[in-house]
Amino acid sequence: MADQETVITKKRGPKPTGKGELIGVRLLPDLLKPLDKWIDEQPEPKPSRPEAIRRLLRKALGLV
Repeated sequence: MADQETVITKKRGPKPTGKGELIGVRLLPDLLKPLDKWIDEQPEPKPSRPEAIRRLLRKALGLV
């Protein structure tokens, strides 16, 4: 049997805070396209998709 090499992958993204509730959402292209456009219009550093969704949700709910 050939020797196997162990590959350890690093997790991507920010470290989890353990705060809040994880909500998984699938978005179709008709929502992703305008979301990505909104992100492109933001100043540097550009928000990630999850952060953009959080910002837009706060704005829509009048929390900002």
